[in-house]
Amino acid sequence: MTPSVSPGITTLSAIGWTPLIPLWALGLLLAALLVLTAAAALRRQPGWVLRPLPGLILLALLGNPHVVQEQRVSLPDVAFVVSDTSDSMSYGSRIADREQAAAAVTDMMRAQPGLEVRTLRVSNAPDHRGSRLLTALEQAAADVPPQRRAAAVLLTDGQIHDDAPEAIARRFAAPVHSLLAGTPGESDRRLIVVSAPAFGLVDRTVTVSVRLEDPTLTPGSTVPMTLRQDDGSTSTLDIPAGPPVSVPVRIRHGGAVVTDLSVPVRPGEISPYNNRQAVSIAGVRDRLRVLLISGEPTVGERAWRTLLKSDPNVDLVHFTILRPPLKDDGTPLNELALIAFPVQELFEERLKDFDLVIFDRYSRRALVPSAFFKLLAAYVRNGGALLLAVGPEFSEASSLYDSPLAEILPVTPTGRAVPGAFLPTLSPTGQRHPVTAALPGWSGPDRPPQWGPWLRYVDTTVRQGSTLMQTPDGAPLLVVDRVGQGRVGLVLSDTIWLWARGWQSGGPQTDLIRRTAHWLMREPDLEEEALTLRSDGARLTAERRSLSVTPPAELTLTLPDGQDVALPLTVTGPGRTGAEAAAPVPGVYRVSDGARSAVAAVAPPDALEDQALTATDHLLIPVATASGGAVRWLKDGLPALRRTAADSSRHAAGDGSWIGLRRNGETVASGVRQTPLLPLVPGLILCVGSLFLLWWREGR
Repeated sequence: MTPSVSPGITTLSAIGWTPLIPLWALGLLLAALLVLTAAAALRRQPGWVLRPLPGLILLALLGNPHVVQEQRVSLPDVAFVVSDTSDSMSYGSRIADREQAAAAVTDMMRAQPGLEVRTLRVSNAPDHRGSRLLTALEQAAADVPPQRRAAAVLLTDGQIHDDAPEAIARRFAAPVHSLLAGTPGESDRRLIVVSAPAFGLVDRTVTVSVRLEDPTLTPGSTVPMTLRQDDGSTSTLDIPAGPPVSVPVRIRHGGAVVTDLSVPVRPGEISPYNNRQAVSIAGVRDRLRVLLISGEPTVGERAWRTLLKSDPNVDLVHFTILRPPLKDDGTPLNELALIAFPVQELFEERLKDFDLVIFDRYSRRALVPSAFFKLLAAYVRNGGALLLAVGPEFSEASSLYDSPLAEILPVTPTGRAVPGAFLPTLSPTGQRHPVTAALPGWSGPDRPPQWGPWLRYVDTTVRQGSTLMQTPDGAPLLVVDRVGQGRVGLVLSDTIWLWARGWQSGGPQTDLIRRTAHWLMREPDLEEEALTLRSDGARLTAERRSLSVTPPAELTLTLPDGQDVALPLTVTGPGRTGAEAAAPVPGVYRVSDGARSAVAAVAPPDALEDQALTATDHLLIPVATASGGAVRWLKDGLPALRRTAADSSRHAAGDGSWIGLRRNGETVASGVRQTPLLPLVPGLILCVGSLFLLWWREGR
């Protein structure tokens, strides 16, 4: 084809054929014509040279020759300007440098003829996966063929987290240039949690692995690291920069145990926030050990056993005392099915191994000497838990109240058991206490509870502690108390098992007993005087639980930078007040009401973005090498733009003063026109004219 060029339009011309009959037929006609002409030449007939002329003209008409003219329109090349708007760009003057450079580069590109400019802004990737500029570029360029891509210019700090960035750059098939915001040679001190266990056993020590990165430290030098736990305890440990260090953390209570790890901020750091980390470890108990001692066999005994055995976190040891230890009735040992109660082993040797001791309908019958009850009372004062589920035996002479346990019991029996059906209700304190607050079936003090009645209770006088459940006339049914470092609870009715049987709608026996038992064993979520703080992304939720009718009006919120902010409380339920606050920056937040405090760790919105904050060219140099692009620092000035030939993509950058945009010259056909070389009418005239010429020549 022969090209001719006009602005924006290219015309290509060529000779084409569109035969009116099949080519094989044309070939046969041509062969016949040549044979006839050769025969005439051999016989030396006059005018034999002119004889094939009419046939040749006819064959030309049947071959239909024409001139093909194709018009093609030039397509603009496409260049991409990608602005990094992720979290790491918010430090220093990076945002201003990025915006200024993006505007200048876009204007220079738009001034280039035959170039389409597309801009995109790329923030943090979903699911906390950092900055994925090249992935976003590949998606944005999916509708542009590689032969139309001129280049891409990334405006970033160099912290990218794409998977296989070099492979993406090669697939882009055009130069990828990077203009870096920030300062070359930046350094930052940061504390990294390498590994931490998800949970740990209460009163045990777990190990957290941390690493300190600081390029300004000399080998062997150390930095003090401060550990602050949510119970207020503080310790300091010197750690070296570089290698991981194992840090012991004591699990002091159940539930979330938050430990704040921090190192000092040195001058010239980019950000102080990555100098501290918070580790949240769930404190769990190593299977709660419960000792259940049943006295007189009752229908409710099976309910207690079933309830405790159904809890997978409870190891239950159950004894039913039917045979006094001194009884000797002459029954042979090999025929004796019951054993004597192991008093000394349980109350002297192994008592401290239990987290909770329960007496169910137990009465003293000289089975347990008073000395062992003294040991049990001491066990409670030193942090143990005791629960009594009593019936009429508690009002008799063999009552447990007539033992050294009376010193730690919060009630005094009046000596009578009151029969008759009644509906248990929550006391004013019970409506606020976590053990009974929001108990299923409780509809509020102005409506009867939606549960069945009990049939008997033991009348007592409350000396101390908190009455959580009571009869309609105010007699106590469930009383709990703190004794020294331990706790005591009493269920003053032996017909609670009716709830488990579903009699007259039943009731929440499982919830009530489980909550009571776990409160006795100091479950953090059931503490009646407690302050908690939870984080949910960038929001904090504080809750204050209290039995007081006049709880604090506000809390003090301490931000990660040490600033204190007042946090007003609002009533959220009986015995509960709460507040919410924003957590604008990651770190450890602390709330306090003056007597109690709680902490919560707010993780950065994107951990990958928080890990490294220094501007760097190390991650983008391989991308530039793979694509034929360049990496330039904006501090050195904005490079000029040049259009380069399509075959020079591997050298699309100068000595630092310019970067190249590939000129591809891609076109698309806009129209095709065919012009016959031998139109039909002139061709027929030539054919007839050649016949007359041949007739005239041979007629001479």
